[in-house]
Amino acid sequence: MVPGSSKKSEDSSQSKPVTSELTGEDRQLKEDLELLVERLQEADVSLHKPALESLCSIIRSSTSSMTSVPQPLKFLRPHYDILKSSYEKTSEENKSLFADVLSVLAMAFDNKKLETLKFRLLGAQGTSLDFWGHEYVRHLSAEIIEAYLSKDKEDKTSTTLPLESLISLAEEIVPYNMAHNAEAEACDLLMELGQLSLLEKFVQEDQHARVCLYLTSCVNYVPDPEDRNLLHTALQIYKKFGRSLEALRIAIRLNDRNLCTELFNSEKEYTIKLQMCFLLARQQIYLESVEEDENLYEVITNSRLSEDFLYLASDLDVLEPKTPEDIYKTHLETSRPFGSSIDSARQNLASTFVNALVNCAFGQDKLMTVDSVKWLYKNKEDAMLSAAASLGLILLWDVEKGLTQIDKFLYSNDDNVKAGALLACGITSSNIRIECDPARAILSDYVEHKSDKTRIGSILGLGIAYAGSNRDDVVQLLLPGLSPTSSMEIPGLSALALGLICVGTANACVTEALLTILTELETGDVVEPFVHFLGLGLALCYLGRQEEAEIVREAMMIVEPKVFLPASTMVGICAYTGTGNLMKIQKLLQNCGDEEEKEESEVALHRAISVLGIALVAISEDIGTAMALRAFNHLLQYGEECIRRAVPLALGLLCASNPYLPVLDILSKLSHDTDREVAHNSIFALGMVGCGTNNARVALMLRQLASFYYKDPDNLFLTRIAQGLLHLGKGTMGISLYHSDRTQLSHVGTAALLSLVFVMLHAKTTVLSKSHYLLYLVTPAIHPRMLVTFDENLHHLSVPVRVGQAVDVVGQAGKPKTITGFQTYTTPVLLSHGERAELATEDYIPLSPILEGLVILKKNFEPIQ
Repeated sequence: MVPGSSKKSEDSSQSKPVTSELTGEDRQLKEDLELLVERLQEADVSLHKPALESLCSIIRSSTSSMTSVPQPLKFLRPHYDILKSSYEKTSEENKSLFADVLSVLAMAFDNKKLETLKFRLLGAQGTSLDFWGHEYVRHLSAEIIEAYLSKDKEDKTSTTLPLESLISLAEEIVPYNMAHNAEAEACDLLMELGQLSLLEKFVQEDQHARVCLYLTSCVNYVPDPEDRNLLHTALQIYKKFGRSLEALRIAIRLNDRNLCTELFNSEKEYTIKLQMCFLLARQQIYLESVEEDENLYEVITNSRLSEDFLYLASDLDVLEPKTPEDIYKTHLETSRPFGSSIDSARQNLASTFVNALVNCAFGQDKLMTVDSVKWLYKNKEDAMLSAAASLGLILLWDVEKGLTQIDKFLYSNDDNVKAGALLACGITSSNIRIECDPARAILSDYVEHKSDKTRIGSILGLGIAYAGSNRDDVVQLLLPGLSPTSSMEIPGLSALALGLICVGTANACVTEALLTILTELETGDVVEPFVHFLGLGLALCYLGRQEEAEIVREAMMIVEPKVFLPASTMVGICAYTGTGNLMKIQKLLQNCGDEEEKEESEVALHRAISVLGIALVAISEDIGTAMALRAFNHLLQYGEECIRRAVPLALGLLCASNPYLPVLDILSKLSHDTDREVAHNSIFALGMVGCGTNNARVALMLRQLASFYYKDPDNLFLTRIAQGLLHLGKGTMGISLYHSDRTQLSHVGTAALLSLVFVMLHAKTTVLSKSHYLLYLVTPAIHPRMLVTFDENLHHLSVPVRVGQAVDVVGQAGKPKTITGFQTYTTPVLLSHGERAELATEDYIPLSPILEGLVILKKNFEPIQ
């Protein structure tokens, strides 16, 4: 031991048992280190440098790969204070190396003096970071972050550490982490220091994919505006390495159409532009700059969608039309008592919807396209509207053929049939943009028609046809419909249509018009459910706009109290949809428990909307979804009647086209609830959760419900609708809110589903009354869940692909497997929720890193051996 050394009693007590258990090799190491410590205390400073170099060599050999505290640090720990004293006495030329040694030794102490960082800054001209190994760099990074955070708190411990020094040291650490497969740690360091803009200059081409994946995955876990900062950084990195398609995905997430246009126009390679058009078409974003090129225009307007879908259907051999009876399978239902009967008109109406949903987009069925007049007149009065409109769903996306078959009903003398035909024109044009604009040409003549039914068909048809387009000419057509009338149905549907068309755009003209009519409402106008569509339409305009919506909520303070609370809540929910914002979720949960002294109907709707909002805000990532499910369980147990009625619909939103087993069990129980509206909504939610999956478990549940409710026309009707949704497009479609491997939120799809569940909150006076045509609001959310591949000339190309469950590879080094439990198929193929596809051949290179939807493949002339 060194003479004059002073150690704490705990150090001396710990050293005795260690000494007694030392091996011969460790005892020798301990003696050598103590000798070097003695040398460093000598007055002759010429002995210091050799001693320091020996210490460095010994310590480095034990810290290059650290799984526990190395022996040299254990043995030197009692001498740390002595070495610090010696540091003050050594010569200037040795101080830099001496400070580096002390910086490493400080790792063995759990204190808040940040001495690893302080001595590193003092020895900045000494050894490089590579010299001490990865564990030292991690420890140093942690102390840099702690020093930076303590500066924000005006902590006295950090007054000697200027910010410039911390950033300078971080700029040394980041390249080291990048070179050693620790990209996530490099990103975390710069994120904590608020210097993420520095990241771009350190990223190499072979690292950019992992870095950007980590940044975009962190977006759901950081508050605004840091989330946008992460996305902008990823965008700049993608642009740096010429990854235009990936940059475009980020621009879409940022909801910046000008940036989308800029990225598209800056791309030089034509085939990449084609693939970008496929992505923009899926998100319903139209760029005027493509109009001069026929191929680009055809792709971005979704004109090929019907052809590509029918190619998939032909390959899967599902073109044969199905009847409602093929779906009901009544021979499998439990035998009913003799003589039981249901209202045949309601049965026919249910069959109309089921037939349309099952044969959706196939262009043929056995009821409407064969002898439409015969089936049409099996329905009565208002049901004829939905029957005529069902033709639009059967002929979905095939505008030319669809309008030809619908045209004959436009000349009907029956207002219901004519209204249904107008609605069918809008439905068949959903998600499609055609140069001659037939939907607008036909529907615009009836927007101010003398017949309310006809106006309803044209207004809702325009909303569905132009959802997400933000077309000013269509907006101007619909604005006059906001004028108050004896019934609020026309203004309400006009507001809803405007919300669908201008979704997520914060359109100033629409906002002003809706705020005006809301402020003019009187107490007597608030009786009908359609009055609340005014608030819904305004909320849809601000989908994803976050803080921009706060100004609108302030402007709504003077609105009729019965409308203000639900409308203001809806605006707040839409503004933060898909953000995972924890503060907003907590506020919505608080709304569910507040005991407000206001009229019961107002508070009930406000609370029901808050429940839906929890699902919409939390839907972006798995942890938020799991927490939302737990919250819904509590709300079901302890919530009031209005809250329990909304929970099934919230579950339907949260797991749309995702038959998650725990959710199915909850909905199955609630579908037998004593509260009729809870049962209504649970049955419909079962259809949403299983939508387009043909899930056998859900099919069995619905058949059992059909038997259970054979005497209840309302519940039986909803059960049939749920069966139609389950078999949507014969199992080839879905209504999921997310696409592109769950990275992109579809604003149009979200608006459509939110509108649909909002209608179901008033099911008794809408869907189960005379407004069943509102079920067609699901149309903009429908999309094939397919993978179709093309060559560079956009000809269909069949290649082998592996399809399996997606694996989270964020932060993993190298090239880890991104799927598990895969099977190999030949394109085109169907992709279920949570599945991911990979190319199983080296002959082609996909232009999109995400194999989903429509993907162009480029010939690989240098396949990997």
